[in-house]
Amino acid sequence: MSQIRHQPVAPTSTRFLGGGETIDRHRHDDHQLIYVSSGVLAITTEHGSWIASNDRALWIPANTWHEHRFYGRSRFHTIGFPARGRTPLLDAERPTVIAVDTLVRELLIALTGTTLTQTEIRHIEEVLRDRLRRVTAQPVALPAARDRRLADACRLVREDLHQPRTLARLAARVHTSERTLSRLYRDEFGMTFPQWRTRARIFTAMVMLAEDATVTDTAHACGWATTSAFVQTFARTVGITPGNYRAGTGTSRKG
Repeated sequence: MSQIRHQPVAPTSTRFLGGGETIDRHRHDDHQLIYVSSGVLAITTEHGSWIASNDRALWIPANTWHEHRFYGRSRFHTIGFPARGRTPLLDAERPTVIAVDTLVRELLIALTGTTLTQTEIRHIEEVLRDRLRRVTAQPVALPAARDRRLADACRLVREDLHQPRTLARLAARVHTSERTLSRLYRDEFGMTFPQWRTRARIFTAMVMLAEDATVTDTAHACGWATTSAFVQTFARTVGITPGNYRAGTGTSRKG
């Protein structure tokens, strides 16, 4: 896998990057909407980590430090929006994953092309702004922990999702009580430990599928007892089956 690191890109652009390539930690004076029309992109900020793929894009507020890692051959689109003035999202002050339908996808791709006139760009931007006010947020994200004990517990789980870990055993490993660790998950993430663990499994599964892992191998590696249980949970969370998601990233070599 490539370990090429890239410098930050312009607020509005299109680039092709390979699996394993990264863009260094950086920030922009403008807001930015990030989208990959093929491949999968993991985006990390001080607030947490998100997955962007061809059915979801990520809004990054101005002056937010962030870095990227690509999985599979990726076509990477970024669109800048002035930090001052009207923003296309109702909540533009925090990173947000949004659903990308067919119309939004074509608008994003068109805006990052090189053949448009300034008048055409303004017209398309207006349509995109109106459309973004209608799209729904997608919650596939892993928030960043502030408490060291919680951060250590999350790291231990993500290092080996196949290994079942009880909250009591995790608490012992990070030198706190089960009750305290449970409270930290609720207070910092707004979810229980099992809910966070499921989200961590889904997050990792999205990356594995983008790198062409089979549905069965992904289910096993991410800790599901059966493939059918994985398929049901993935579809309920992401909105499509893992097989359709794998095919839709544009990186799969097999059917």
